[in-house]
Amino acid sequence: MVNSPSMAAATALSMLLVLLVPLIQTADARVGVCYGRNGNNLPSEQQVVSLYQSNGIGRMRIYDPDQAALQALKGSNIDLILDVPNDSLKSLASDASQWVRTNVAPFVSGVNFRCISVGNEVEPSGPNAQFVLPAMQKVRTALNAVNLGRIPVSTAINFDLLGNSYPPSAGSFSSSAASYITPIINFLNTNGAPLLVNIYPYFSYVGNPTININYALFTSPGTVVTDTGNGLKYQNLFDAMVDSVYAAVARVGAPNLAVVVSESGWPSDGGTAATTDNASTYIKNLINHVKGGTPRKQGGPLETYLFAMFDENQKAAGVEQHFGLFHPNGQPKYQISFN
Repeated sequence: MVNSPSMAAATALSMLLVLLVPLIQTADARVGVCYGRNGNNLPSEQQVVSLYQSNGIGRMRIYDPDQAALQALKGSNIDLILDVPNDSLKSLASDASQWVRTNVAPFVSGVNFRCISVGNEVEPSGPNAQFVLPAMQKVRTALNAVNLGRIPVSTAINFDLLGNSYPPSAGSFSSSAASYITPIINFLNTNGAPLLVNIYPYFSYVGNPTININYALFTSPGTVVTDTGNGLKYQNLFDAMVDSVYAAVARVGAPNLAVVVSESGWPSDGGTAATTDNASTYIKNLINHVKGGTPRKQGGPLETYLFAMFDENQKAAGVEQHFGLFHPNGQPKYQISFN
């Protein structure tokens, strides 16, 4: 549980929120920010919601049904993706009615639930994989039972579930992941829910020395990849990754399934190419870029959630502690314009 700041710190943060408004301008409501709480020095939940509001950030993702966060969101008009934590999947695979009655139904009059994500980056070969689809089905049933069937139910996957992503039109799930993800995609397709995917060009860049950093940062001056399968041209790695997911989903029978980028970010410290300048460049370019879709799916915005709101000092040492747009005291690491 996150420790609340002292009264003096709370007052200082409240004053800071006012000062930050000129720095971080009104958000495009289609771009959200993930609110992780793996830190012992973070603002209170109400202060976090105020920080979202004062900066016009219209969407949030949280990774567990923290009651204080849900209370703080009441009346905020912030759209919310609420996660079912991985350690709850087994119990919800049997019955999700109590979870929905406790964590969704009491808040629905004041919280804009955009989606329930049942699990995050569950490994297809791991012990929780067998529970993801049954838990999704039980959450869907429990929502229907309390007249909340309008809330989509999905899960967030790691991009690594793809066995092939180059060229993007050849995107496909790995043989080890296909039996896990295909029934989930069928469920999403039947219920009109999107697939949530965590997309990190940073990790692809670090893991593949042949990738030019400009391709990863949206700063390439021209076409880098021409897809030999369909002729589409790619100037950045993010588009190529997202379109390979679209191709993989189509390959298992759901060509019109929507995809939501449920996490994307760049660390400012702790590893290769992890600098404030690179993080600023990536985030600013990503915000501007997703308004126009991708080469494969043009003509509309791509719903995207930046990772993450704060640096989190209780995560594993290294880059994982340094994805925040803000320092824990509420100060931005760099100037951001969301409009």
